[in-house]
Amino acid sequence: MPRDRFEELVAEALDEIPRELAKAMDNVVVLVEDRDPHDPTLLGLYHGIALTERTSLYSGALPDRIFIYREAILDICETEDDVVEEVAITVVHEIAHHFGIDDARLHELGWG
Repeated sequence: MPRDRFEELVAEALDEIPRELAKAMDNVVVLVEDRDPHDPTLLGLYHGIALTERTSLYSGALPDRIFIYREAILDICETEDDVVEEVAITVVHEIAHHFGIDDARLHELGWG
């Protein structure tokens, strides 16, 4: 799948985030990269300080980053429909981390 199509799928997944949550996202950018350099099988990564952990010291911080790893997702998907589904799941998973929801809670909610 071409990179531009993959980036469209990420944008579409972001568009599906409920408006209230999208408005609450603060100082975060979503980036598409090919692979995580430390774990090439990682599908996505949140790098930053979750909203629930921010204090007054956070003021002026660089944006948090959500990475969606294109090649890793393509490796586990057979069809474009699979890619659409996995991108959506990965985007939601990483946004949940931005809101302070850890992996254990995501598993409890069925998103792990």
